[in-house]
Amino acid sequence: MTDAPPFPLPPPLGGAVDLLVVAGEHSGDEHAARMLTSLLIRRPGLRVAALGGPRLEAAGAQLLFDSTALSVVGLGEVVRNLGFFRRLIEETVDWIGWHRPAAVCFVDNSGVNLRIAEELRRRGISAKGGGPVRTLYYISPQIWASRPSRRFDMARNLDALAVIFPFEVGCYAGTGLPVDFVGHPFLAPDYKAPVFHDPEGPVLLLPGSRPRAVGLIAPVLLEGFRAYLRGGANRKAVILHPGQAIRAQLESLGLPPDVSLRQTGAPVGASAVLTSSGTMSMHCALAGIPGAIAYRTDLLTYLIARWIVSVPYLGIANILLGEPMYPEFIQGAATPEALAGQLSACLGDPRRRALTGELSRELRGMLVNPSGLTEGDWIARNLP
Repeated sequence: MTDAPPFPLPPPLGGAVDLLVVAGEHSGDEHAARMLTSLLIRRPGLRVAALGGPRLEAAGAQLLFDSTALSVVGLGEVVRNLGFFRRLIEETVDWIGWHRPAAVCFVDNSGVNLRIAEELRRRGISAKGGGPVRTLYYISPQIWASRPSRRFDMARNLDALAVIFPFEVGCYAGTGLPVDFVGHPFLAPDYKAPVFHDPEGPVLLLPGSRPRAVGLIAPVLLEGFRAYLRGGANRKAVILHPGQAIRAQLESLGLPPDVSLRQTGAPVGASAVLTSSGTMSMHCALAGIPGAIAYRTDLLTYLIARWIVSVPYLGIANILLGEPMYPEFIQGAATPEALAGQLSACLGDPRRRALTGELSRELRGMLVNPSGLTEGDWIARNLP
C-alpha cells in the first residue's frame, strides 16, 4: 500500500479526455498497455488517462495514479486497507463524473472496478444509468470459479465485455451483456514472453508480484530449492521480480549464493519452475517449462476460498486442461521435501518433460482466437 494517497486525482491534460483506463497491479498494467497501444494505432488522436502503472504511461496514457502500488492479497490485508479503497473508488467516480470521458475501460481487478461501474450507474453518470459515459471491461473476473451470480450485476452496469478464455462467453449467456472472446494476450503475435524452456537453464522461483504474497510464498520456494540442493543436485535458481520494492523484500530474506534476482524484462530460459498460482504460472505453462505450484495465504482467506471456490485447481492452466499440468501444493502441503521432489522429477524424468510439452501445446491451442478479433479491435469498436 502507498503512504501518500493521490487525492484529489489530477485533471486531464488539456482539460479533456476521451478514454479513462482503470487497471490494477502489474499484470493489469501490462495487459492494459498492450490494449492501449493497439487502440492508438487505430485512433491516434485519442486522449487517454489512466489509473495503472508505468507501462500504461509508456503506451501513451496520462497516468493519474500508479495503482500497481496497491496490490494486496488475502482478506486480512483487504480489510486493513478497506478505508483507502473506498476513498479510491469515491475519488475515481467523482473524477469521471466531473471530466466525463466518452468511455471508461476497466481492466481486471474486479474488487475495485466492479464497484466503480456500479456507482457510475447509480449516480446516472454511465450509459447504463442514463448518462453519457460508456463502461467497458477487458478480462473478466473468474465468475466460473466463484460467485457466478456477479454476471447479472455486470450486465446491469457494463456496456460490453472482452474475455480471454473462449468458454467465458458462455458464462454470460442469458444476461444480455455483449461478450467477445479476443484471444489470450500471451499468444498475440507481438507479445514477448518473459520466460522460455531451456533444459540447461536455471530453476525459476516465482513467488508473485504482491508484497504480501511474496512474503508468504518466497520462503517456501527457497526452502524447496535448498532441499533439492541438499539431495546432491548442482543447479542455480533465479527469482524474477517486478521492481525495486519487491527486490528489496526478497534480499531481506538472505538469499544463498545459488539464487540470484532478476527483474522481469528480457526473456529468461529455465529448466524447471516452482511458482505461485498467478500470471507467471500461465507464462511458464505456455512455454512448456515443467514445474509445480506452491501457494500459501493467511488462514482466514484460505478457509473462505475453500468455501466459495468451485474449481478443483488453483492454477489457471490446470483448470483449463482439467488435469494438473503443475501439481499443486497448498498451505501445509507446500513442504520443502514435496517441492524438492517435484524439482527432481522435472529435471530427472524425461517422461515428465515430454508430458509438460504435450499439455503446453494443448493449452496454446485452446487460447487462439479463430476469428482474429483482438482487444484493440474490440475497444475501438465499442468507443463512441
